[in-house]
Amino acid sequence: MIDQTLFIKRVDKDIILVQIYVDDIIFGSTNDALCKEFEEVMKKKFEMSSLGEMTMFMGLQVRQNNQGILIHQSKYVTDVLAKFSMTDSKPSDSPIAERPLLTEDPEGSPVNQTLYCSMISSLIYLTASRPDILYAVCQCARYQANPKLTHLTVVKRIFRYLKGAPKLGLWYPRDSNFDLFAFSDSNFGGIDRDRKSTSAGCQFFGDRLIFWQCKKQQTVSLSTAETEYAAASACCSQVLWMQHQLQDYGLTYLDTTIYCDNDAAIHITKTPVFHSKTKHIDIKIHFIRDCFDRGLIKLEQIHTDANTADLSTKPVSISRFNVLVDLLKMIRFTD
Repeated sequence: MIDQTLFIKRVDKDIILVQIYVDDIIFGSTNDALCKEFEEVMKKKFEMSSLGEMTMFMGLQVRQNNQGILIHQSKYVTDVLAKFSMTDSKPSDSPIAERPLLTEDPEGSPVNQTLYCSMISSLIYLTASRPDILYAVCQCARYQANPKLTHLTVVKRIFRYLKGAPKLGLWYPRDSNFDLFAFSDSNFGGIDRDRKSTSAGCQFFGDRLIFWQCKKQQTVSLSTAETEYAAASACCSQVLWMQHQLQDYGLTYLDTTIYCDNDAAIHITKTPVFHSKTKHIDIKIHFIRDCFDRGLIKLEQIHTDANTADLSTKPVSISRFNVLVDLLKMIRFTD
């Protein structure tokens, strides 16, 4: 119902899932016989070959064993470092410095826009498996129209960070539970150019990070509560989409917990009396209250230090950065 490229067949207690992307197909089943049957049918109907157990898909490398699945892009990291002559660069401990904040720098020296945009495009593709660089890449991407030397320096720092941590991937353990929950956070007025805030969120299945986002808010917020409320609303939208997506797999999730570190945003969601103070907030944001009333989500308080989404809202110290990467369940691996 949600993903029109997903096909499902159930045979008794077994199930086979087929996911199509243009001319590539991923399929898996709880019964090997269903996989073999599907493979034979497709080979008869179409000119195609089977690559066996998935090890690569759309640039994502996949490593599977009895303990779980590792998804990474280490080969791509090596390729882009070579492409932009950063292979011999000095490694950095984090993708972006805590200070100074990145600005438009109108008096700065301009740089090659084509090169800058090409570097940004390569990094954006890498965020498919590297949420640790998402915030830094999003910040640099905002200056593609008129990049300056200060912006290029930050982009090169992201590459230097990748040089120091090329083999970092997302680990999906087999024995973890399937509880769906999310984290929401924001950075109040963090954009120097227009003082708009940044919303961020990440969604987990147990110990498995399955989605993450970082986006500048469309309007200027007048308070921390407002910007946190907007971020929670955006996170709620993603959770609802995932709830509907999971129904296609036969999984039903209600009352999904969204962790937020702002008391005011939680009170606004739970208590209608506070809404008289929030009329200036865009009306569409208030749908999170309806979702709360319907039991689709619940907002819970969490300490800022434990809020995983904090990594995608602002630059942090190296020690804080390493803690947040650990919370994302990313692991360093070797060949």
